[in-house]
Order: sequence, then C-alpha cells, then structure tokens
Amino acid sequence: MPAPRLTVLRETFPIRGSFRISRGAKTEAAVVVAEVIDGPHRGRGECVPYARYGESVEGVAAALEAMAGAVAGGLDRAGLAAAMPAGAARNALDCALWDLEAKRSGIPVWRAAGLAAAPGPLTTCYTLSVDEPEAMAAVARERVARHPLLKMKLTGEGDLDRVRAVRAAAPAARLVVDANEGWTLDQLDRFAPVLAGLGVEMIEQPLPAGQDEALRGVRGPVPLGADESCHGPESLERLRGLYAVVNVKLDKTGGLTDALAMKRAAEAMGFDVMVGCMVATSLAMAPAMLVGQGARYVDLDGPLLLAEDRAPGLVYDGAAVQPPRPELWG
Repeated sequence: MPAPRLTVLRETFPIRGSFRISRGAKTEAAVVVAEVIDGPHRGRGECVPYARYGESVEGVAAALEAMAGAVAGGLDRAGLAAAMPAGAARNALDCALWDLEAKRSGIPVWRAAGLAAAPGPLTTCYTLSVDEPEAMAAVARERVARHPLLKMKLTGEGDLDRVRAVRAAAPAARLVVDANEGWTLDQLDRFAPVLAGLGVEMIEQPLPAGQDEALRGVRGPVPLGADESCHGPESLERLRGLYAVVNVKLDKTGGLTDALAMKRAAEAMGFDVMVGCMVATSLAMAPAMLVGQGARYVDLDGPLLLAEDRAPGLVYDGAAVQPPRPELWG
C-alpha cells in the first residue's frame, strides 16, 4: 500500500480593498496549505506565515516540505509536536492530520478531540481596519445591522476620534479595540477611561509584547487582552496579573492540538478566551470553530475580509458562522 504523501501549496487570495493594522497594510492573504494524502483520503490544513514572528511563505513551505519523509513514515500528531516548533507550519500539518484522521475513520474531529457535543454556530466579530474616522464609521454603519460586535484596529494618536466616530455610527454595537502593540503606557492611561465611557468592552494588546510587564497589577476601567504576548500554553503563567483575556490563534499555538489544550488551561487559570485568526480562508477558520465553542469572544471573520473565499467554505449568515461541512474540513 502506498505511503502517505505530503503536498505543500502556496496560495494567495485578494483582500476586499486593503487590510491595515498598526504595523502596515496588505491587499492579499498569502497562505500555505498542507495536504496529506493516504489512498483515497485527503486531510488539509491552512496557515498564514506571519512576519511579526519571523515567518515567511517560503520559509514555512520549506519547513513543511522537510517533513515529507516523516509523513510517509506514518507521522502522527504527537510525533509532530516533538518534530516541529509551534507556529504556522506546524499548524497547517497538525490540522491536516486531524482532518485525515477524520476522513479515514469517519469519526468527526470534534468527537475525536473529546468535545462534549457537536460544534454549533458561533457569533463572530467583524474587524474594521485602521483608517480615518469617517471611513471607519462608514464601514461600521454598513455592517452593524448584520454584525453587532465590531472589532476596531487602532494605532495611536487619533484613536479616540476613530472610536467616537464608530460609536456615533453604530450606537448599539458592542465594541472591542485592538492596538496591535501600537500604544504607549501613557496612551493607554489616557485612552482607557474615554473608551470605557464609549462602551468599549476590551482593549487588545495595547503595548508591545516586550514592554507589557508594565501592566502588572494595573486595574484599568477596560479589561485588557493579550495577542502578540500570548502564544502557546507555556505563555499563560507570565500573563497572569497582566491581562484578563487571552487570544488563542492556531497559527501561534502550532495547530488545533495545542489550541484546545491552551483554551482549557486558560479557562482553568481564570482567563476569558478570545479565539482569533489571521486574514485567511475558511479552511483556516474551520479548526478554530472547535476552539471557539464557549469562548468569550470569537474573531473568525477572515473570509469576510477576502474578495473571494475558497469553495466550499464556511457559511456566514451575518455574524453567525456555521460549523464546517466534512467536505471542507473535519
């Protein structure tokens, strides 16, 4: 019988307009897909290499291609965790192995992962990329009827005008904001009381990850969330006393296996959980749907930011995201 075979694909998907955060803007999502083929069965996983963590499309693809021999030799998820560091490459292959296992066995991933029930639909936020206040307000006004939870990307001075404009355009919306490491401690101190008055529920990653020890013991008027400071389960202990919310992303944890473990550990330590994503297709969102069950915040709107998703993709009905169909993943 032929050995399992690993195929690595590099793909790009245009973004609707552009997507801008404090570190810059992009007009396309560059993803890497791992496919593990075993006879009639095929498992897939998608990742987004992220320059913030020293990753590139070519580097991630090369790391995956170097695993072809191990995959042919019957690599499983436990072996993968020992063979590759956490990050985008391991995420793609971990999710592909989960998918392959489900296709071989006929047992859906949620059951194999030990979830108590089949995943249900989730309500995702919709992300507004950084822009002038009037432009962000226009998007909010257009989206709020179908997306009652809005996540605003922010960048520094001028952010209060941005939030005021969006609040005026969408007075009933729930708001969270994400500075992507773009603020100083002085800005956080100045901005937080105003944001609390505007009804902002959470401030994500206000300070650079290497400077967030300054938050220890700070009890501001708006809960703080960790993203760039938060990677795998091993990062949680340091985050105690700094943040109330941790953002679990599969591209950081190295796949679904550690994302599920991290969610359990975070909740046991008293953190609220946000399940997040990079700008990517439904194939990247599908495994995160399992992690998102019961999470405080769900940010799985990546496909909504694309000009076109892969088909078949997840079904979005406004803010409601349906669980993946087996032909997509899991």
